[in-house]
Amino acid sequence: MPIDAVNGVTTNAMTRAFAGATDAATGAGAAGIGTTAATGASGDGFAASLGNAVDGLQQLQSDSKTLALKAVTGNLDDIHDATIAATRAQVTLELVAAVRNKGVDAFNEIMRMQA
Repeated sequence: MPIDAVNGVTTNAMTRAFAGATDAATGAGAAGIGTTAATGASGDGFAASLGNAVDGLQQLQSDSKTLALKAVTGNLDDIHDATIAATRAQVTLELVAAVRNKGVDAFNEIMRMQA
């Protein structure tokens, strides 16, 4: 299932991105002290982390596609490599979809709040 329009996310990048967002929201830094230097006041760090995560997903999908092509043409030495790459790309894409859904849910919840 190729998804070329959705670029890439690795679980580590997503974890760092959400840790930064949580730190910014709570005012706690990575060391538990009141610093938000990683995310900045405007959320630029969070946006950059998400961008990097999306790039990571694109790389995973590209690797998976390359290994699948090698498997089809008979140029792949170990089919396990292709299977693992495809599974990593699939799981990462599912993570991205879940994060997107949570983001949309959070946005909708904020919009329902009364001023």
